[in-house]
Amino acid sequence: MDRRRFIHNSACAGISLTLPPARMQAEAIKKTGLAEVFKDSFKLGTAISTNTLSGKNPPILDLIAREFNAITAENAMKWNSIHPSDDLWNWELCDQFVSFGRANSMLMIGHTLVWHKQTPSSLFNDRGKPISPKKLYKRLENHISTVVDRYKTYIAVWDVVNEAFDEKVGWRKSNWYNLLGPDFLSQSFEIAREADPTAHLIYNDFRLENKKKQAFTIQQIKKIKKKGVRVDGIGLQCHVELDSNKPTIQQLEETIINFYNEGLQVHITELDVDVLPNAWRYRDQHINDLSEEADKLNPYKNGLPKKVGILLAERYEELFRLFIKHQDKIPRVSLWGTSDDETWRNYRPVIGRTNYPLLFDSKQQPKRAYFALHKLATDS
Repeated sequence: MDRRRFIHNSACAGISLTLPPARMQAEAIKKTGLAEVFKDSFKLGTAISTNTLSGKNPPILDLIAREFNAITAENAMKWNSIHPSDDLWNWELCDQFVSFGRANSMLMIGHTLVWHKQTPSSLFNDRGKPISPKKLYKRLENHISTVVDRYKTYIAVWDVVNEAFDEKVGWRKSNWYNLLGPDFLSQSFEIAREADPTAHLIYNDFRLENKKKQAFTIQQIKKIKKKGVRVDGIGLQCHVELDSNKPTIQQLEETIINFYNEGLQVHITELDVDVLPNAWRYRDQHINDLSEEADKLNPYKNGLPKKVGILLAERYEELFRLFIKHQDKIPRVSLWGTSDDETWRNYRPVIGRTNYPLLFDSKQQPKRAYFALHKLATDS
C-alpha cells in the first residue's frame, strides 16, 4: 500500500493444533506469505535491524519481502543513529530502509522522532551547561523538520513521540520533560504536522493496558487535541509474555476499544512473545555473571522444546484472533523483528540469553506459530 492510500484509509476511520504436513505447509508459504493472507484485515509489518540494513544478513531481507508489507527501522532512525551531533547526519541506513520499502511497495513507518533513550547527551548541553529551553526547542524543531521533510514522499506513518509516560503513571522525568515541560509532546506533533501535513502521526508506548497509564495517556492526548494539535493513532507496543494473563486478551481488547473511542487508530507496533522467565530484576547483567540463576533464567539455550513451541503458537493465535475481531480499528500489526537470531530479547533485560519470541527461528525457518497464523488467516 502506498502512503496516500494508507492515509486515506486511516482517516475513515483456542489454537487448532492439527496443522497440515510439513511439506504442504512449505508449499503454502511459497505461494502466499503472511502479508498476503492477512491483506483483507490489516497491514502486517516487521522491524528491520541495523545489522540487516547494513547488508550483513541478506536472507532476512528476502524473507521480509515475501512475508510482510510494512516495515519499521528498529534503530536506524533513532536520534543518536541518524543525528549523533548537532552538525552531523547519517542518512545511509535510513536511505537503505526507504529504498527497500519502495522496491517492495511497502508501508514504511518512521521510528522514532522523539524518545528519552538513544539520544545523544550533547543534545541537552550547551558549552558544558544545561541547554536553555529555547535552544532545545530549536534543536527539536530542526531534527523533526529535517527528518520528516527528507522522507515525506515515502514514509506515511511516524512514531512521533515514544514512551513519554512512566510506570508510576505520570510524566517520565526525562531531559525532554525537565527542560521543556509537558509541552514537548504537543510541540513534537506540531512540528511533525507542519513538516508533512498529510502524515499519519502516532504516540507510541508500552503497557498501555495498565488502566492508570492508559487513562493518563488518554488525558494527555485529549489535552493536546484541545490545543488544536492532531494525533492520528496510538501505538500499542505489545511486548507480551507467554503467560496468557500477562496481559490478558480482555485487557488488550478493552485497551483497543478505549483508544479507538477517543478517535485514534490503534497500531500494534512492536509485537513479540517472551518465552523466558521474567528477569527484569537482573537488568543489564550478563547471563554468565548470574551463575546460580543462569539455568533458571535461560532454560532453552539448546533449543525450544516442542511443548513451549505449542504454547507460543497458542499465544500468537489468541492475539491475532483479537486483532482480526477489531480489524476495523487496527490498520497495522507489526512484529518487533523477523527471526529469533536478531531479537532484542536476547540481550534485554539480561544480556546473553536465548529467546524465541518471533515467528521465524534463528535459521529464518517458520515456526509452529507461523503456520498457526497462516491457517487462522486462510480459515477466517
